[in-house]
Amino acid sequence: MSVGTRSARGASEACAGGLAELGIDPDELPDGLVVADEQGRVICFNAAAARITALPAGDALGQRLEKALPLEDLEGRRWWQVTDPYGGLAIRRRQPERNLLLPGGREVLVAAQYVRTEPTGPVHRVVVTLRDTEARRRTERSHAELIATVAHELRSPLTSVKGFTATLLAKWERFTDDQKRLMLETVDADADRVTRLIAELLDISRIDSGRLEVRRQPVDIGAAVGRHIQAYVAAGLAADRFLLRLEQPLPALWADPDKIDQVLSNLLENAVRHGEGTVTIDITPTASPREGEDTGTSVTVSDEGPGIPEESMNRVFTRFWRGSKRGGTGLGLYIVKGIVEAHGGTITVGRGPQGGAEFRFTLPVSAPAYLS
Repeated sequence: MSVGTRSARGASEACAGGLAELGIDPDELPDGLVVADEQGRVICFNAAAARITALPAGDALGQRLEKALPLEDLEGRRWWQVTDPYGGLAIRRRQPERNLLLPGGREVLVAAQYVRTEPTGPVHRVVVTLRDTEARRRTERSHAELIATVAHELRSPLTSVKGFTATLLAKWERFTDDQKRLMLETVDADADRVTRLIAELLDISRIDSGRLEVRRQPVDIGAAVGRHIQAYVAAGLAADRFLLRLEQPLPALWADPDKIDQVLSNLLENAVRHGEGTVTIDITPTASPREGEDTGTSVTVSDEGPGIPEESMNRVFTRFWRGSKRGGTGLGLYIVKGIVEAHGGTITVGRGPQGGAEFRFTLPVSAPAYLS
């Protein structure tokens, strides 16, 4: 073993030892960590850095920083020559995160911090962090899919609204009252569709940012399900299409009534639209999903249709999942899961007793803070 290698490994151990004082092992960090000393030689190269660069740590330690980490910007310039951490401006302290390329064209997110013992003194350490771009790419793809879906879903109702209103304005006297009513009812339905889509987008934004507010009030979950069933019957579905079973006594449930209605509406609509036979709704007391509470309320919605394929079960609550039939945005179940979890509850999907889809969500009984 050469003297240079021994000293590099000793320095690496010193780097690890410094983090160890804080109870941190560099190899446990989720991001790549590369540290170079005042001579520009690598003294710390953690496991994540080795994984991201495909360079073993033993090969990187003791190497010049620009050799161990030969980065290029998106214009093909060698990044270390451009930034010149050791010979550049004495007041420079960092390089903000940016996309750079490793040999072979693999893209990584890189940020650097220049450590100086004095404000304008020489660089004592260069600390570099590396992050894989795959997670960011998945997020960007998800956003692009959301925009494309929204644009597609908005185009149809807005085209209809524009067409009917333009026709009515241009040829009002030519239509009978019944024809005018039909066109206005279509415009009204399409406006409701746009409103629902905007509400879904707002819900997704709040769920993703953790800002979905839950305004807890006493909720009679049995009565809430009953209202939805009555609405379907009034719209022409047979009353025997639904079976509501309540196990008494149910614990008092405090939840956001509007959001629980949204969850019930979505699950029942899925059962009616995609399922077959009787839609069964079971409401039972159960163990609370939240620690410190004994009881919760469980609602199970099942049908007698073909059910959800086993291979699709783990994707049901993701964005844009639509099942076997097209239509809709594919955002409803994603929002349902977000609402249930915002209440501190859980939701699962499986196969019902009759072979159809079965959705089961469980809510803690909870209570507003001022009553606890």
